Amino acid sequence: MIEFVALPDEGWRFRTQYKVRLGDVGADGCLRLDGVARLLQDVATDDWDATGLDPDDYWVVRRTALRLVEGGRWPRYKELMTLTTWCGGVGAAWAERRTTIDVEGRVVLEASALWVPIDASGHPVRIGSEFMGIYGETIQGRKVSSRVHVPEIAPDSRRRPWPLRRADLDVIGHVNNAAVWQAITEVTGGAVSYVEVVHHGSLEQGDEVTLLSTEHNLWLSVGGTVQVAAEFSA
Repeated sequence: MIEFVALPDEGWRFRTQYKVRLGDVGADGCLRLDGVARLLQDVATDDWDATGLDPDDYWVVRRTALRLVEGGRWPRYKELMTLTTWCGGVGAAWAERRTTIDVEGRVVLEASALWVPIDASGHPVRIGSEFMGIYGETIQGRKVSSRVHVPEIAPDSRRRPWPLRRADLDVIGHVNNAAVWQAITEVTGGAVSYVEVVHHGSLEQGDEVTLLSTEHNLWLSVGGTVQVAAEFSA
């Protein structure tokens, strides 16, 4: 189970506000899962820009867990959200980003994501002293593992093709994380109380992707190899 560490009293944190927009809500007026994924990317980018660290560095997400807090609710169209993000821990070449989403002064959603920094050639790079100079006080020495569970596709899973679109690609040529979350939105049909998404590999332009799903799980497979796995609960 993913640990959702609390925001420490001291150290670097980034806070900003976004309004729930029409393109990120479903027919019920609530923020969709892929809309949350976009928000998590945007606030992470804005935080990185605010640190003054190398603007050419890219981070790719390895795992994201999102949960509805007890008594919380999903943000609705035109509501103003406050997002707070900070670093919850590090490893040799990865870091954990924690994010909370607040509506009307109350935290309603929280996320914990494992991100990997990569260089221009797409290879992971080690966490450096410049990073620790900004985030070190917030981390408070906490170490996180990069291990993820290797998925097994359920034999009774439903399967269908999941065609990729040109609009799904991002600046590094992979299918963007938010586009991947659209598949989860499609399967769940609405808001959930918990979802965890693990990227075992990237989805690329031209891939023939198969979407497999059960009541609580989803897999995106290319040539029989699972590239993305997710589990969720209502």
